[in-house]
Amino acid sequence: MSNKEYEKYYVPAESPWPFVGAVALFLLAIGAGNFVIEVTRDKEGYGGHLLLAGFATLLFMLFGWFRNQINESMSGLYSAQLDRSYRQGMAWFIFSEVMFFMAFFGALFYARMIAIPWLGGASNNDATGEVLWPTFEAVWPLVKTPDGTTTQAMGWYGLPLINTVILVISSITCHMAHVALEKDQRGKLKGWLTLTVVLGCIFLFLQVEEYVHAYTEMGLTLDAGIYGNTFFMLTGFHGFHVTIGTIILFIMLLRVLKGHFTPDNHFAFQAGSWYWHFVDVVWVFLFIVVYII
Repeated sequence: MSNKEYEKYYVPAESPWPFVGAVALFLLAIGAGNFVIEVTRDKEGYGGHLLLAGFATLLFMLFGWFRNQINESMSGLYSAQLDRSYRQGMAWFIFSEVMFFMAFFGALFYARMIAIPWLGGASNNDATGEVLWPTFEAVWPLVKTPDGTTTQAMGWYGLPLINTVILVISSITCHMAHVALEKDQRGKLKGWLTLTVVLGCIFLFLQVEEYVHAYTEMGLTLDAGIYGNTFFMLTGFHGFHVTIGTIILFIMLLRVLKGHFTPDNHFAFQAGSWYWHFVDVVWVFLFIVVYII
């Protein structure tokens, strides 16, 4: 076999970014946990500061790692074989994200389909239900906690419906940007991608508005029983993924403005679009299960 039949495979040098990313995730986990406890118990603490430090570290890691990847790609160090490795890696990453959300959807369905009927007397369990929660009513959304605190359920209309429309439209604009890139229509590419980033920012702004409304006017908080817990866990983690997706697409926009990507070489952009479409699909399921059903 001649040397010409071999294909180069670039192996990067040791990188600090995986370690920095691990530190960021650690700070996010510890900070989020403590922040939730502090908010629900109305006490001072360091959870919010750790959470902000985690976000700052994560952004630092993303920009630094992306910068290295961009420099390597633009230097012509990557090969077709490495491109296939990136595609497989991104596919497995999205699969892991699917499993991540499946765990939270599973918790929601367990509460609705098993725990609540069980407390309500299903399977000849009247005695246990009377002991644990005598005045319990097996209905969903469960807007009353064992201590008698009552909240309100978030309706599907208004901001949730508007945000659903925004994300669906953003998925279409992202696809149109991808089509424009494949046709080497740089002007349309910039326009569609800019619109996608703007729509992502609008979605996040409206979700903050929804949370403020839930806390200040509806009494729907993290300590509002299983309904409040599952609502904020699912929508909150999804909002976090939208934030990451918007940052990724914004970086892709900056690269487009600098003249990066060609119709035949643009997997970084394609990976970002895969992630954005995944986020949109998750929201559609979330909107149906959390807000409507």
